[in-house]
Amino acid sequence: QVQLVESGGGLVQPGGSLRLSCTASGFTLDYYAIGWFRQAPGKEREGVSCISSSDGNAYITDSENGRFTISRDNAKNTVYLQMNSLKPEDTAVYYCAARRSRCHPRPSTYTAWGQGTQVTVSS
Repeated sequence: QVQLVESGGGLVQPGGSLRLSCTASGFTLDYYAIGWFRQAPGKEREGVSCISSSDGNAYITDSENGRFTISRDNAKNTVYLQMNSLKPEDTAVYYCAARRSRCHPRPSTYTAWGQGTQVTVSS
């Protein structure tokens, strides 16, 4: 059974940090690009970051550049999203998703999704 499981979300104060994990089971992440998306209440799902399998390139959206870092550990079949200097506007449910080979900004092109993990940034 192909499955992605996110973990690491929670409540954090503004300026704090969290590390999200996305662990795959039922398939190996080696050949897949993994994207992180988030969805806040009443808003559309948006891309945050992605790391490709084919060239190992990592992508971060402009608003998160310098604050978020994506990395992968193929031996653990896990991709991480390190989030620093968190802001209230980062509050959302964060999802990881997989697609073959290269990153793509469109969520509909991803074939496997996790259940999401809640991130709340509030004082």
